[in-house]
Amino acid sequence: MRRVGSVQQKIPCVFLTEVKEQQSRKRDCQQFQVVATENVNPVALEADVDCALATEKLDGTCCYVTLYKGRAHLWARLDRKANKQAEKRFRKHQRSPHSGFTWNVEEDFKTVPETWIPAHRVKHHNSLPVPDEHGHIPGWVPVEKDNKQYCWHASVVDCDGRAALVLGPCAEDEDVLEVAAVQLADLLEQTLELIGTNVNGNPYGLGSKQQPVHCLVSHGSVPIRNPPPVDFRQLCSWFQESPESRVEGIVWHCTDGTLVKVHRHHLGLRWPDGETSLAERAVVVRVGEYNNSKDLFSFFSVLNGRRFSRLQDVKFAL
Repeated sequence: MRRVGSVQQKIPCVFLTEVKEQQSRKRDCQQFQVVATENVNPVALEADVDCALATEKLDGTCCYVTLYKGRAHLWARLDRKANKQAEKRFRKHQRSPHSGFTWNVEEDFKTVPETWIPAHRVKHHNSLPVPDEHGHIPGWVPVEKDNKQYCWHASVVDCDGRAALVLGPCAEDEDVLEVAAVQLADLLEQTLELIGTNVNGNPYGLGSKQQPVHCLVSHGSVPIRNPPPVDFRQLCSWFQESPESRVEGIVWHCTDGTLVKVHRHHLGLRWPDGETSLAERAVVVRVGEYNNSKDLFSFFSVLNGRRFSRLQDVKFAL
């Protein structure tokens, strides 16, 4: 598979969007919906989206592998957000966009750990990162084993911090998934999605409260088989009728590196809506030998070589 784009910024919708004053289907606290129009986004047209690689949009939390203290390391997504007063001013400006508005980055934004770094392509002014059109500064923090906030991120990295549990298509048969221990050095500068029991309501049905299961999936690694054309009506029909459409959405990886997406919620469709395509796929475990008490690597190691008819059937003996 050709090299795919790294997810560093918020990905625009493949269609132009509009805001409707209705309760969001995606976020309970959001009193508006961002919905797709039938017009293809010029950004997608300029990037020749019709020739792009269509891949499954995964429902988890974004991660990044880059250097930390001289070694390949897993980083968690942490967008720097405005404090309450600045957020209130910004939302007022959004309702009346002709009113003047200027960010004071040093005073308007919440503090972040000293190890925080801004995401790629974040603009800077006077050496300070500038917020995007949503009022956020996308960024990353290194995952530390003793930070409970990122305990599920840490669970997919081995005790030496050199390998991660990665789910992706088998090299021999792309219809079958495999869980493997992959060296972080081989994932440098890639972004991945952390999915599992305690992430975003676990739409893929992985593990259980007694035995949580989490893994990383490289962005762009799960292609959509027989994707529909980038046409509003045909995409709506595909999401409602195709047996392969039980996905959160589609991300198109264009040859120039541009990424565009469509989410079910953009089309007014539910997510999750029954069994998911990913959870229904067969999977084989190829993790190798690990004997570090009760960590996730050791549990997978016991299943090494086992094949399951469905991803959600992967269970550990307690």
